[in-house]
Amino acid sequence: MGKAALFVLLAAGAGALRAEITPDRLLRAQSDQSTWLMYSKNYSGWRYSPLTQINATNVSRLVPSWQFQSGVAGKFESSPLVFDAMMYFTAPTNHAYALDLASGHQIWHYAKALPPGVSICCGQVNRGFAALGNTLFKVNLEATLVAMDAKTGGVVWETTIDDVKKGYSATVAPLVVKNKVIVGVAGAEYGVRGFVDAYDAETGKRAWRFWTVAGPDDPGGKTWDGESWQRGGGSIWVTGTYDPDTNLTYWGTGNPGPDWNGDDRTGDNLYTDSVVGLDVDTGQLKWHFQMTPHDVHDWDAISDPILVDTAVNGRLVKALVQANRNGHFYLIDRVAGSFLYAKPYTNVTWSDGFDDRGRPFAIPAQAPAAEGIKSCPAVGGGHNWQATTYSVQTGWYYFPTTEGCQTYYKNRQEFREGLLFTGSTGSPIPLEPTSGAIVAMDPATGAIKWKYALVSPATSGLVSSAGGLVFAGTREGHFIALDAKSGKVLWKYQTGATVIAPPITYLFNGRQYVAVESGSTMMTFSLPEWESPGSPGGVR
Repeated sequence: MGKAALFVLLAAGAGALRAEITPDRLLRAQSDQSTWLMYSKNYSGWRYSPLTQINATNVSRLVPSWQFQSGVAGKFESSPLVFDAMMYFTAPTNHAYALDLASGHQIWHYAKALPPGVSICCGQVNRGFAALGNTLFKVNLEATLVAMDAKTGGVVWETTIDDVKKGYSATVAPLVVKNKVIVGVAGAEYGVRGFVDAYDAETGKRAWRFWTVAGPDDPGGKTWDGESWQRGGGSIWVTGTYDPDTNLTYWGTGNPGPDWNGDDRTGDNLYTDSVVGLDVDTGQLKWHFQMTPHDVHDWDAISDPILVDTAVNGRLVKALVQANRNGHFYLIDRVAGSFLYAKPYTNVTWSDGFDDRGRPFAIPAQAPAAEGIKSCPAVGGGHNWQATTYSVQTGWYYFPTTEGCQTYYKNRQEFREGLLFTGSTGSPIPLEPTSGAIVAMDPATGAIKWKYALVSPATSGLVSSAGGLVFAGTREGHFIALDAKSGKVLWKYQTGATVIAPPITYLFNGRQYVAVESGSTMMTFSLPEWESPGSPGGVR
């Protein structure tokens, strides 16, 4: 058990669990309007709510409900869980909170000091909890998996995922399937060899491991040059999805290492920059699809892999969709892992189409060079890690983007364990600032239905609802509601800090709420009291 500093504040009656989170309850999570039981609401990753109380006709009257100020510094990227009158969310640098859903009052606070020597490339972030039974699961930055009592915040067990001194860390929100807690590791910028792990939810014992960088004796092992596979990257830092019909869990993998110089890792570098379909019981690879073979632009394929059933050329397909960081939108058959189509959604200069199997025709002159090469998109994407959403109501897929290009450089770098291993860097282009957008797309065809332009690159994730809405945040601190069909802004609120985390929505005591982290503050919004159901003139 880890040595954690735990601060517990118990409120009378608050925090009592009324029902355990069972595997069956997780399978039915989409239909439960009062909860948000996993990172993306359901196993398909939709981040879509069937709630309609807040809708396109009344969202302009949305007002703040309660706020909780954590006081923790850093980037807040957590997607909260909501169930049994409680909200649970994680915060930077190994903090986590349980709040009373009625008032935002803190019930407990977990915090654990970081050990010395933790290597983190992109902020000491955490993306959230998973839940099963009466237990919450989260990763800590030093590459451990922690099981916590949901009522008290007490640590039930803590398991080491891998050695933090080698450059491993962990930021992903776990995914619970059956009795397993599935996680991945960060650290590709430090020359680690990435993997997806599954752990027994009761004991913390590892059930299986899938290496996202193929070894010499693995299928795909010949796609690495010499010993480069030992430091090949392939981080897993955004939560995957699961299809109970195929019994496969789907995860996007990160960039190969070093990021911008591929001279010492010739080959496709499997299974980096890919989506992998793994048997959830054994971890066995059933299929993979690689978006960017031999990536030299740091275009992770970690974006959430969304599961939709859609018609393609008159045929119903069980598909997987992803807005990839390399600037293309992909539709893949999630049963066979086969390519259906890909289309650019932003300015792309590094490739010129695809072959029949989905392999891009890369343009050699667009690879990084010592003198610098302008290439599009910029290193952050396209679309990066921010949570996307699929609306059942419209049948469209929505995602945030960065619009623009970057200068990519290449240098040689000697590998040293625990130190950054990127093989150079990139830089902005003078007088060509990047901007952002929120995109609505028909996944059946790749047709862009609308684009809402942002001044700055997109920072936050999204959520959609049957009320005909898409909620998003901006770098400038605005929290906005867009009309899901037109992209028109119907409501805007200045939160006072950059919004990075993805919002959620839920029903509590008959009222619909929308919640999002802004800066270090958890904020909730609802319609005014007089518009609540049952009030005179209220929502019906």
